[in-house]
Amino acid sequence: MRRTLTFFLLFVFVLGAAEPAWVAAGKAWWAHIEYLADDKLEGRNVGSKGYDVAANYVVSQFEKAGLAPGVGSSYSQPVEFAKLTLNEQASSLALIYDKSATPVKLGDEALLGSPHDTTDTEAPLVFAGYGLAIPDAGYNDLKDPALKGAIAVYLMGGPAQIDGNLRSHSSSADERGKAMKAAGAIGTIAIPNPKSMDIPWARQSANRLQARMGLADPALATQAGQFSATWNPSKTEALFAGSGHTMEEIFAAANANQPLPHFVMKTSIRAHVVTSREKVDSRNLVAVRPGSDARLKNEFVVISAHLDHLGVGAPVNGDAIFNGAMDDASGIASLIEIARALKAAKVKTKRSIVFAAVTGEEKGLQGSRYYSERPTVKGKIVADINMDMFLPLFPLRYLEIQGLNESTLGDDIRAVAGAVKVEIQADKDPNANRFIRSDQYSFIKKGVPALAFKFGWVPGSNEEKIYKAWYTNRYHAVSDDLSQPVDKEAAAQFNAILVSLLRRVADAEKAPSWKADSFFRRFAH
Repeated sequence: MRRTLTFFLLFVFVLGAAEPAWVAAGKAWWAHIEYLADDKLEGRNVGSKGYDVAANYVVSQFEKAGLAPGVGSSYSQPVEFAKLTLNEQASSLALIYDKSATPVKLGDEALLGSPHDTTDTEAPLVFAGYGLAIPDAGYNDLKDPALKGAIAVYLMGGPAQIDGNLRSHSSSADERGKAMKAAGAIGTIAIPNPKSMDIPWARQSANRLQARMGLADPALATQAGQFSATWNPSKTEALFAGSGHTMEEIFAAANANQPLPHFVMKTSIRAHVVTSREKVDSRNLVAVRPGSDARLKNEFVVISAHLDHLGVGAPVNGDAIFNGAMDDASGIASLIEIARALKAAKVKTKRSIVFAAVTGEEKGLQGSRYYSERPTVKGKIVADINMDMFLPLFPLRYLEIQGLNESTLGDDIRAVAGAVKVEIQADKDPNANRFIRSDQYSFIKKGVPALAFKFGWVPGSNEEKIYKAWYTNRYHAVSDDLSQPVDKEAAAQFNAILVSLLRRVADAEKAPSWKADSFFRRFAH
């Protein structure tokens, strides 16, 4: 406790003792967001001028914080992307039922995915429950032989009786792609469950033409089927025509945690999907604070956040810029402030610390995947502490931790948060799959224990209303901008907790390890 207090006092002194401590620290944190989420940076899309301006800013802040370059003599790790742009006007989708083809209204009824090349597909549909194959749980939605050569239609989510992280891992694009390929399916149609949709359909539709990006390196490309689409859950009547089943029946079963049906549908699809392909250059930003212990300095604790956001999209009330203030300029601002605090306090940690501002998170965790597969440091990465829209929207009383019970890092965050009377909560919505939806997952798949964070709340509280309203109204919306209400002092308090966590992990005698009963332990090596 004395060590935590000593560091807090140093942290306060450096960030300005003339004002109340957390006010000054919060203003310093917010100043970075004001720069990164300014309209001038046009949403920091991968490969854009705005992203490069943001990247240069982060490099300058890394230098000011006394961090060493993490890519040889540079702070930049080049990452090449394949950009796939859907030409919706030249594309078409039709439902075939009883030998009659009915055009599907794109945007209203369905959203097309972007295959790697222009494709023509005509195939039957098979409803495959949640579309999951989870051998560890003895669960398989994909065993129907009818899936071979067919399009698998599935409800997004998963059976509640299966561990959330196991279910989440199996729901990832890579794992689902492998399972669908093994089942012989040539494509997928995903139907969101309205009960758990983060983004309303109208907003998804408005921005459906944004380009998809994957890593250009073929060794790191995500497996994908020939065809993919997402179907509007309120426009499924024609999709299920003649099947004897309705979407309402399936939603009711899912929401009551009952098994979903599996059946060959009476409809098929005919699709012509036109895409263009080009290469786009971006970069991860990597800096290092070298460790002081000869025995442990070649072990690295990574603290990460993503720099990219969604760029420019369809105007909403005249605003077309996805500023990404919380998602994730907030995490980058914390990355910078934590580095500044360590320098100000002249902290020496036994292990080295890597500060990583990664690209392409919004494109499917691509920058962190590239870094985890092509690390720039020589040694072993032993932990990842990831900050992605931790949402300081109200005072910090609770911290919700993704991955809390998976590794010894959960014990570490309990200890440092408990010392300042912040209560730790486990993930309250494992069906949202958030533990595998941000950059920590790239490290987890390489065997590295990791944590991610959200400001917590208790059910029925005003904080819950604020949190859920943010997802409905601001998540991946132009309204995630500088005008939204944010508790800057609470963000500063969060940063101080992360500093304590970082120091504790970097100085511990033993590196973090997976708990014996964690599903993710299998990735350790």
